[in-house]
Amino acid sequence: MQQEATARIAQIRQRMARACERAGRDASKVLLIGAAKTVAPDQLQVVLEAGLRDVGENYVQEGVAKVLCVGHEVAMWHLIGALQRNKAREAVAHFDWVHSVDRLSLARSLDEAARSGGKIQRVLLQVNLGAEASKAGCAPDEVLGLAQACGELKNLEIGGLMSLPPYHPDAQTMRPFFMRLRQLRDEVRQETGQSTLVHLSMGMSNDFEVAIEEGATMVRIGTALFGERVMQK
Repeated sequence: MQQEATARIAQIRQRMARACERAGRDASKVLLIGAAKTVAPDQLQVVLEAGLRDVGENYVQEGVAKVLCVGHEVAMWHLIGALQRNKAREAVAHFDWVHSVDRLSLARSLDEAARSGGKIQRVLLQVNLGAEASKAGCAPDEVLGLAQACGELKNLEIGGLMSLPPYHPDAQTMRPFFMRLRQLRDEVRQETGQSTLVHLSMGMSNDFEVAIEEGATMVRIGTALFGERVMQK
């Protein structure tokens, strides 16, 4: 298992590097996040020992269980799934990044929890580029206002934008969505003057190379890293 995990990480990083080369980018500026939903702690431990340094979790409860089992110090922990306000305190206590801030009420809850914990919580603003009712995220025309309001919260650091565009098996079909998120990031940073607003969390196993070509700084890789997901009953 260790050898296989090492090989998978090496292959993914090689593909990331080639995408960066095509785009004239520095490969060290793109973060590989292992999307570990339903991945058992022992399997995750193997991949961490093989060199993974950032873990993404969709659910607070599942993620916290792994943090406590594996250890917070062995990785940076990213909450990449939708978050309810009543889980804000727990998320702040265990996650280094929250990628899914899509409304001011949630941002305020995270800010309050971070202030109580003596922490600056790093977050990304989630944008619903495809206007899909089944997905979280604010509308593109709401991002600037949300960023401006969040900028007033002293215990939040707005690190950039995140999106989960409509899935399509053809990675090239995703390119316009990735381009749009980059444009939004640039517009919001210019309008707000928020120097920390640099990240673009976009791209998964089937399209991360295109996402990198369009400016992704964080890619969330599940299947290509951990294998086909085994859904829990």
